[in-house]
Amino acid sequence: GMVTEWNRKAADMLGYPKEDAIGKNMVQCFIEAENRQSVNDILTKALAASETANYTLPLLSKHGKRYTVLLNATTRRDAKGQITGVVGVGQDITELNEVMADSKRIADDLTRLIETANAPIFGIDVRGKVSEWNAKASSLLGFSKEETIGKNLVSNFITEEFR
Repeated sequence: GMVTEWNRKAADMLGYPKEDAIGKNMVQCFIEAENRQSVNDILTKALAASETANYTLPLLSKHGKRYTVLLNATTRRDAKGQITGVVGVGQDITELNEVMADSKRIADDLTRLIETANAPIFGIDVRGKVSEWNAKASSLLGFSKEETIGKNLVSNFITEEFR
């Protein structure tokens, strides 16, 4: 599929002006080698009137910056309803993915900190049921994490006198 439309956002993001993109093979010129087959499959499906929604498309700019675009590929038709190509509408989700990856790293770090802390740490949900139980709590109290998760903390693990 040859590029027939190229908007300003695509030009700004990828560094290729419209005049450099029009007429070029989309897959061969703008998609990294390891993603060409899957992108080609999406375009082929759209040309067969089977649209694709929310495909995560990795793109590399002219200057080497990697972008992630959430792509919807839709069949393009002429006035007679004949298929003439594919319209790809995308949303840059690069920063969103980076923020999500940072959040996951932080959550993983906190989980490791809780699990390896030299103090018993437990968590409960709004119903008072155990949702976290670290290794130190297990070693001090004798209950494994598996034995405590989902059970009511007060009625199962707090002595009568302190309930």
